[in-house]
Amino acid sequence: MANINYQSTLKSSINKSIRDRLPTISYKTQRKILLFSFLIVPLLLLCVFTLYPALQLFYLSFTYWDGFSPTKDWVGFSNYRDIFINPEMFSVFKTSLYYLGGGLLQLFLALYFAVLLNSKIRARNVFKSILFMPYIMNSVAIALIFTIFFSPEGTLNTILSLVGLDSLQHSWLGNSNLVNYALASTSIWRHMGLSLIIFLGVLQSIPKEIYEAAKIDGSSGWNTFRYITLPSIKKVFELNLILTVSGAISVFEIPFIMTKGANDSMTFVISTVDTAFKYSNFGLASAMSVILLLIVGTITLGQRLLLKERD
Repeated sequence: MANINYQSTLKSSINKSIRDRLPTISYKTQRKILLFSFLIVPLLLLCVFTLYPALQLFYLSFTYWDGFSPTKDWVGFSNYRDIFINPEMFSVFKTSLYYLGGGLLQLFLALYFAVLLNSKIRARNVFKSILFMPYIMNSVAIALIFTIFFSPEGTLNTILSLVGLDSLQHSWLGNSNLVNYALASTSIWRHMGLSLIIFLGVLQSIPKEIYEAAKIDGSSGWNTFRYITLPSIKKVFELNLILTVSGAISVFEIPFIMTKGANDSMTFVISTVDTAFKYSNFGLASAMSVILLLIVGTITLGQRLLLKERD
């Protein structure tokens, strides 16, 4: 028994001696190590799937590459020069104006429905689900549905015929004067759910006591919206506005699937994709992507500075 106690005491003294010789790590250092350990995987993924492709895209914009050859010919700023001397490259941005107008209309519709659904009305959760449903649907499925909807024998022309408005029937996607309106309306239906949920979130964060006090003071519905609701959602509205402008410039999937850019519905992103995969000029397409990135970044920064100055 004494021998066991002696061995235990000897072992404890040895462990204490080893611990005393080990360097002590402060709580601050331990905290930094722990935070770095949690961040290393996300940062690694960010570098591999975001930063490296971005740098590779920037490099490819100075080369000529067909996408298959193992060698890439260095051409310097030739790709950028070809873009700026060709007016057709930037003429497609006029199509973005339709989506910009549709995006602004979508914002006001989303705000209207958000204010309406934030009040105590029957089945408001059902209406929320109906309005948000298009956003969680697949873009390809939506584009195919509206391709049928706007076709000459499609749903829209059938409804117009049933109500006696045959004169308003058109080939909506085949008419260059109407196709962008049809595509923009599809985009409104597709993305309004996201803006609606964002507005609903900020509206529900406004204390109910403020509205009750305004009601007691005899404030009208418009004055309540103007002096309480609008100032409270100003920052979120600015965020949605930035997303709308950026989305209008970089719109792609809906016009690409529904028209392939035909009948004056070509966008800058569709033109970039065609340059890369249709004409096998990945260097020029990369330069176009860099320019689009700079345009979106410049507009976003300009919006933020302008709105900040107004504040």
